Amino acid sequence: MPHKIGFVVVSSSGHEDGFSARELMIHAPTVSGWRSPRFCQFPQEIVLQMVERCRIRKLQLLAHQFMISSKIEFYVSESLPEYFVPYQAERFRRLGYVSLCNNEKTGCKARELKSVYVDAVGQFLKLIFHQNHVNKYNIYNQVALVAVNIIGDPADFSDESNITSREKLIDHYLGHNTEDPALEGTYAGRSDYISPLDDLAFDMYQDPEVAQIIRKLDERKREAVQKERYDYAKKLKQAIADLQKVGERLGRYEVEKRCAVEKEDYDLAKEKKQQMEQYRAEVYEQLELHSLLDAELIRRPFGLPLQPLVHSGSPCHQKPLPSLLPRPEERVAENWFAESFLQEKPSSYSLTTSPRRSAVDHLLPATNLHPEAESLPYDERPLPAIRKQQGEASLEPAVGEVDASTAGRGGVSGEPEPLTEKALREASSAIDVLGETLVAGAYSKTWSYREDALLTLYQKLMEMPVGTPKEDLKSTLRASIFLIRRAIKDIVTSVFQASLKLLKMIITQYIPKHKLSKLETAHCVDRTVPVLLSRTGDSSTRLRVIAANFIQEMALFKEVKSLQIIPSYLVQPLKGNSSIHLAMSQMGLLARLLEGLGTGSSGFTVDNVMKFSVSALEHRVYEVRETAVRIILDMYKQHQAFILEYLPPDDNHTRKNVLYKTIFEGFAKIDGRPTDAEIRAQKKAATEAAEKQKKEEIKALQGQLAALREIQAEVQEKESDAGKPRNPDTQGRKAALPDALAIPDDHYLDNLCIFCGERSESFTEEGLDLHYWKHCLMLTRCGHCKQVVEISSLTEHLLTECDKKDGFGKCYRCSEAVLKEELPRHIKAKSCNPAKPEKLANRCPLCHENFTPGEEAWKAHLMGPAGCTSHLRRTHLLQKALVLPPGKGSITAKAGTSGSKVGSKIPTPKGGLSKSSSRTHTKP
Repeated sequence: MPHKIGFVVVSSSGHEDGFSARELMIHAPTVSGWRSPRFCQFPQEIVLQMVERCRIRKLQLLAHQFMISSKIEFYVSESLPEYFVPYQAERFRRLGYVSLCNNEKTGCKARELKSVYVDAVGQFLKLIFHQNHVNKYNIYNQVALVAVNIIGDPADFSDESNITSREKLIDHYLGHNTEDPALEGTYAGRSDYISPLDDLAFDMYQDPEVAQIIRKLDERKREAVQKERYDYAKKLKQAIADLQKVGERLGRYEVEKRCAVEKEDYDLAKEKKQQMEQYRAEVYEQLELHSLLDAELIRRPFGLPLQPLVHSGSPCHQKPLPSLLPRPEERVAENWFAESFLQEKPSSYSLTTSPRRSAVDHLLPATNLHPEAESLPYDERPLPAIRKQQGEASLEPAVGEVDASTAGRGGVSGEPEPLTEKALREASSAIDVLGETLVAGAYSKTWSYREDALLTLYQKLMEMPVGTPKEDLKSTLRASIFLIRRAIKDIVTSVFQASLKLLKMIITQYIPKHKLSKLETAHCVDRTVPVLLSRTGDSSTRLRVIAANFIQEMALFKEVKSLQIIPSYLVQPLKGNSSIHLAMSQMGLLARLLEGLGTGSSGFTVDNVMKFSVSALEHRVYEVRETAVRIILDMYKQHQAFILEYLPPDDNHTRKNVLYKTIFEGFAKIDGRPTDAEIRAQKKAATEAAEKQKKEEIKALQGQLAALREIQAEVQEKESDAGKPRNPDTQGRKAALPDALAIPDDHYLDNLCIFCGERSESFTEEGLDLHYWKHCLMLTRCGHCKQVVEISSLTEHLLTECDKKDGFGKCYRCSEAVLKEELPRHIKAKSCNPAKPEKLANRCPLCHENFTPGEEAWKAHLMGPAGCTSHLRRTHLLQKALVLPPGKGSITAKAGTSGSKVGSKIPTPKGGLSKSSSRTHTKP
């Protein structure tokens, strides 16, 4: 089974004072490692000699946080080359190289742990370091290595391999499978299994003395399993897990003590030393009480290199294991250890918190490293950077070390599952600051652990003292925001709400309490608002409402309002493929925040709001378009003239779009102007009133004409009797006619067409009917109801009076009546001549041309030589020689053209025209 291989440093190309390569031989939380000389020549190299010839399985390198080599090469050799003899360097065989990250993402505050799996045999290992990554901290262009770890198998004994092969052959014939899937992940499950206690991450977290005790207990656990003493093995497993927490705490205390010594704060250093001794004594007392470790194994000379350099399983170095304790001790209760010395005892060793804090509080997380085989992986795990920072060191309250090990809620007990390698890499910066236990809870598959992790972080941030260094506060804040971003995406409502609670506390309490800059508030908002906006498109209505309400609430925080960040996110154009809920939520948020913030120094401007709203008018969702219209109308109330610059002109073409029609009508209401609908209603009312008045005038005129014809008939009868004088009574009746008729004595209305003004001897009552029906140039027959109407009112007749009026529609472009089945094609073709307003021109329904406005213009167009080219009755004009002078057409204008705009029937002297094309009206 691969294990940790001890080594010594044979040579190095150079080092800085106080940072010799021999530091690599010790693995502990306080080691500094090797550093190259300042402004050295590259490449630099280190040669290591392993305690025996080995088959190397895994190499681990812990890089410095800012003195980082761009590339490290590995060479292996069976023997040490003679460097002073030419051409001997080829004795080293090249294995390959690894590239190291420049660490810019973490701000050079975390260390990279590289794990490389190899299969090479040798006793000497050479590391070659190439040019360093450039950063502002590495001012001397140095490279450094904090620790190196070699894991492998002894390669010089064949007996064991033969024994192993023989045992496997026997197991094969007996039907035993040593690689049972049930044993997968345990030391007995695979021959290539590497214990987490041999991993570099274990030693870099643990107090060296406690690490030795843990390794001894692990050996006893394996022996107990082999002897099938499972209860005892279970108790040892629990003891190892709890001792890891103890080792981490003692390692952290040691780091704090070293920092205090460097800062010459000897009071604090003494306090830390006493705290360590007291805590260590209590732990050892519990160990002796339960007889888990022999007394002689508890103490060792402090400061010696870690043991064993040679694994206990190696045939070159076999040591007798301490004998197992008698079986009766297995009857001790299983929960003896955690309840004994891991419970906090403030009266014994919990110290009051000093107002001074060190960055070390966050560099070595107070977490438990799961030693069980199931809780691998350590590969690529970033370790905390022990950096010297300005400021004073202080104590960390010794509280809450084992809170995460308590039973979870909802029937879930134990601890969260360990982080995967991917999670370790992803959350490396958060682990460095908050600890692996808390981050593991936030990454857990159990929702209650995720929620508990956020609530624990909430309490931790609330309890941070005011005097904490700014760098620690900032790193804690950014690590918290990292976890909040992940929790905001959680599908469980309680976890989602816990993340919002934590975010609100950070913005409104944590940052103001510690007087952090606006940059930190901006970081919180920038990192969380995009994720929150995405949750407003969630399929769950409850989550959508919670997210939208929180964004609105956060935008109104005084700490956030002045930054003007959230409005800039809300006016981002809507994506065509975005969800309906997301688009609706964004529009709703924009509308509500505009009411609360306005457009003055809030991040909302007329330009960005109008551009967003106008683009939203084209969205496929009706609710989004409707909200956009409402936003535009609200903006118009405040900035009337400026809003029109972002909209198309208000014309008939634009008003074809219902949304723009609604917008412009809304503008009219805001301005107090009548809308198009109101204008149409007023016109319709005026038209109906004019039509009613016209009908009354026509009725009165018809009565007057009837009376006139009776008088004319009587006069003609009297004139035929030459022997009789005129009747004076008749003359009196004639004089009694209304002056309004203005009829001269020479019978002016006889034989006269009141529409075209033509006079003819053939215009008797029947002759006039025939003239109206076939020849009058001012009239035409409706092709659908056969009624004779004035050409000037033909369009209105087809739309309002014709028997087939339901089959016609009005073209918005040319204003003429078109059959409804032809109307879509007619409008789409856009081939018609656009009509002008009535006050500017008349519109002929026959030739579809615009001409001069006025009543007389109709006669000129329909009867003149250069008039309408589509009028079929104009051929009748060539046969007529007598045309009524324009000065004598006053009654024509009154009787004929007064109704030309309403499309009424044309009156005749005796009852009007017939609606049938087969007969004409005759005198009774």
